[in-house]
Amino acid sequence: MRVRTGYVAWIVGVVQFFAVHRIVESAWDRPYSWARNNISDLGNAHCALQAEPEPRFVCSPEHALMNVSFVALGVLLVLGVVLTGGALWRGGRAATAARLLLAAAGAGFVLAGLAPADVDENLHVLGALLIMAAGNTGLVLAGFHLAAHVPAPLRWGAGLLGVTALVAFGLFLSHQYLGLGMGGMERLAALPLLLWALAVGVRGVTSGDRRSEDPGAPPVTDDPERRRRAVAW
Repeated sequence: MRVRTGYVAWIVGVVQFFAVHRIVESAWDRPYSWARNNISDLGNAHCALQAEPEPRFVCSPEHALMNVSFVALGVLLVLGVVLTGGALWRGGRAATAARLLLAAAGAGFVLAGLAPADVDENLHVLGALLIMAAGNTGLVLAGFHLAAHVPAPLRWGAGLLGVTALVAFGLFLSHQYLGLGMGGMERLAALPLLLWALAVGVRGVTSGDRRSEDPGAPPVTDDPERRRRAVAW
């Protein structure tokens, strides 16, 4: 139940984020653009012309709702990292480092929600660094240190998504958007972590693999003697 709760936390966190994102962007008088606007623009507390990194007018009437969503997402990401524990991860320092980095991404979302970009830019930038630098590095490490029973696509997918997101983050910082726009490149840097967490959460909740909930239990086979020993264990 503990592990399943962790998976559910990831699902709820990511789903509510995208749902609130849609609600908040739809409240804009001027159309919100995934290509021209940052994700953070949705949480800005004031209506104003923003000059950096690209000029745009920002006015988000439902900014408070978006910031609550950022905080909820961050808390649920951290909760999922804590509760999935050994059921999802191998042992060792590298796996622990991966989990800490993913938890740091959760802390970054909390900071982004508590400190909107136009209220406390320094704290907001720190939150963004935790999400897109620390979190994506953790995603790369996760590709090598998830438990063996985790399906291969989720393992190599983690590494591939992490590398892609880190490259996108570098391009975003250098203002190289490759036709995606500022907002599009930022999303390529920030969203892979969320999509991976959602995929792992759904798999964890729907899978019948008992190892996802009790990683230390020996497998039960059709051999009566081995089944008897497994039950006795």
